Amino acid sequence: MSTVTEPRVITLGTGGGPKVWTSPHQEDLPRNGIATAVVVGERWYLVDAGNGTFTQLKRAGLDVSRLGGIFLTHLHSDHIVDLNSVALFGMFDLVGELPSIPIYGPGDREVLPETSPRAQSPVEPIYREDPTPGVSSLFRSLMHAHATDLNDRILDALRPSPLDVFVPQNIAIPAEANFHANDNPSPLMDPWVIHEDDRVRVTATLVIHPPIAPAFAFRFDTEGGSVTISGDTRPSDNLVTLAEKTDLLLHEAIDFDWVSTVYPGRTELERASADHHRKSHTSPVEAGEIAARADVGRLALHHVVPGNSPRAVFQAAATSFAGEVLVPDDLDVIALNSLRVR
Repeated sequence: MSTVTEPRVITLGTGGGPKVWTSPHQEDLPRNGIATAVVVGERWYLVDAGNGTFTQLKRAGLDVSRLGGIFLTHLHSDHIVDLNSVALFGMFDLVGELPSIPIYGPGDREVLPETSPRAQSPVEPIYREDPTPGVSSLFRSLMHAHATDLNDRILDALRPSPLDVFVPQNIAIPAEANFHANDNPSPLMDPWVIHEDDRVRVTATLVIHPPIAPAFAFRFDTEGGSVTISGDTRPSDNLVTLAEKTDLLLHEAIDFDWVSTVYPGRTELERASADHHRKSHTSPVEAGEIAARADVGRLALHHVVPGNSPRAVFQAAATSFAGEVLVPDDLDVIALNSLRVR
């Protein structure tokens, strides 16, 4: 890996969940959908692509022609909904020789998740013929859905095709992990390398975000520092291993008091929704405990739910982690190799 200057993270979007967070009383708004740029020299890498990602990366001064790769932690809509915009609108950044931009993400789940035990009648999945596509199939389907637009631009304006630029790749999970989406979704394992170039080495591990599986966390190691991004997960031993002594840990966090308020358990839908949040996410205090166990340099909480809670709710991580705790806003810049945040 070559020498680079001040690798940094840009928190393009810091809100979590399939929701647009709005409140006239919240001083920290807006929080766009979850997306993070890891910038190393003149190249940058995108982790997740939640709502508003393309607009945010433009506000951050990033250009798709300098994009070194896209890394999707899992295939929930709030993490991938703006992949469309990055691929379709990003093509207008490309002049001259076309880059090859890998998209790494989960492969086909291969089995439907089990139905919630709270269901009181049969629940029918959609698209039984192909109910759990992985990132390669998903990306091709997205581009197919926009074929009318793309063919207009390819044939009439002589624009390049996204299929000539973006290369989706299903992340191969090591066979020895004995992963199974329902029976063994997050086995204890060592991290493994999924991408390496002259700027970064990216390692992955499985984390715990039922019922979706696989769900990944990623670590970016550069010559100027490291950052680990949890993806969506409840407290995970695999994440502790991946994040050991990383300079910066970006971890999701949810306010479980909010969960109790929004889903008080009056209906089976409310009870099932509360079940999902509690088995799939991490409180600020638990995120601090993970950071302490991994002996990280700094902890930053993102994918915050709700996205309009007071910052103090998430700063509770400082009660369990003695290092610096950040609750960044959208478009904050965090240098990996120093305490500077702007």
